[in-house]
Amino acid sequence: MVNVNTVYTTVLQILNKEQRGYVTPQEFNNLAQQVQLEIFESYFPDGTQLNRQNQNNTQNNTEFFNIFKNQNEKIFPFIKDLAFSYDALTTQPMWIYSVAGSATSGSIQESQIYWMGEILSKYNSSLVGNTDPKASSFGGEYITQLVTRADYNKITRSKLTAPTEKFPIAFASTKTVNPLLEVGLTISPQPSSVSVNCIVAPAPPIWAFTQAPGTGQYIYSPARSNSFSLVYQEQTNIIMGILKYAGVIINDPTIIDLASQEVAQVQANEKS
Repeated sequence: MVNVNTVYTTVLQILNKEQRGYVTPQEFNNLAQQVQLEIFESYFPDGTQLNRQNQNNTQNNTEFFNIFKNQNEKIFPFIKDLAFSYDALTTQPMWIYSVAGSATSGSIQESQIYWMGEILSKYNSSLVGNTDPKASSFGGEYITQLVTRADYNKITRSKLTAPTEKFPIAFASTKTVNPLLEVGLTISPQPSSVSVNCIVAPAPPIWAFTQAPGTGQYIYSPARSNSFSLVYQEQTNIIMGILKYAGVIINDPTIIDLASQEVAQVQANEKS
């Protein structure tokens, strides 16, 4: 992870070297969250592009210089198996995962689902271990196919295509219940437990502080802060990305141009 205080102090040192201006903690936190999200979202189209090169054997494949592998490793901190809980009190009973919808200073946002991957539905059948081919259910854990709501209705209403424990289906929905964002899965047939392999969004970085009595000087508060979720190798990209936006705030086109050129050069080197 990239230390939020290291990034903030570096940004301030670069901006103040020639008395170019100042970025407040609140401005920094907003810029840091935007830049982190931009870098995170760039992993997916970049990964697709690098995967094509990897399949065509047009890139190096040594222990530390496989750029597709290196790009893939940047995603590892965001891959999680999340357990859903059953909520029978909703209008349509479903499996729910609730996450914090917003972050406030000094708090760390819970895992916000960015993409859902493999869904596993577990069935605790009384027929576990039964090898009778006539038995309709043996229990166990099975991959669940995610379909649209319209397809779900069609499949479950047909006797020929009705889902079974070995071939369950599900559709997803979301709703906001302040301050929570709930992701729901309606699954047929009804399992006993559900887990989903997901990519979660990075929690917002926060540079928290206290103010010195009398002077009002900002003093870094590590216990209330939240560092960047990105891997350490992204520190340069983060700093340059924040400087690019900071140039807009302090109205300095020189900072914008220099930071943009540096970001473009780093990205070109990573993809070449």
